[in-house]
Amino acid sequence: MTERLGGGVAARLAHYLQVLTQAKKAGRSAITSHEISEYTHVNATQIRRDLSGFGTFGKRGVGYSVEALIGEISKILRTAGQHNIVLVGAGRLGLAIAETDVFADHGFSIVAIVDSDPAKQGLPCGPITVQSPDDLARIVDEQQVIVGVVAVPASAAQSVADDLVRSGVRIVFNYSGALIDVPADVTVHTTSPAVELLYALYFHLA
Repeated sequence: MTERLGGGVAARLAHYLQVLTQAKKAGRSAITSHEISEYTHVNATQIRRDLSGFGTFGKRGVGYSVEALIGEISKILRTAGQHNIVLVGAGRLGLAIAETDVFADHGFSIVAIVDSDPAKQGLPCGPITVQSPDDLARIVDEQQVIVGVVAVPASAAQSVADDLVRSGVRIVFNYSGALIDVPADVTVHTTSPAVELLYALYFHLA
């Protein structure tokens, strides 16, 4: 087993992977560290240092092969292959998440959607039918789900997180914006447009 990455390195590599994935979708075959820097706000020297720690990538004056670097970073982050997600919440936010390809781009597949509203249960969302939260434990077990996405109002987020943890999910992606408490062996990532905006504003004003 390879040595576990530090949090800072892993976070930067994940950002690089996102940029590379979008570059591939745009038809790019090569990209430079300076171009990656423009999209991530990570210094180009730091980018080269991060990547050189895992091998020799890129050519001076040419840059990095987008396809090859996606493969290498995916291996480093251990994200190669498919990873299954259950999405909790079939409201406007949940449906928007279900329709985006942001997860699929990186090998994550939303295999089930659940919602506590009986009026939404049984309705189609693309190829997926919305199910009841009562089925959560069965879904997680049968579909080998490792990630739960919380797309519910903040007032319901803790209860949903509790249900996911009881069902066996160990990674929770929280779109509600609420602070949620989970056991120490469960990882929570809370995403907030406001935080991203503050981050961008800092670099704009710097």
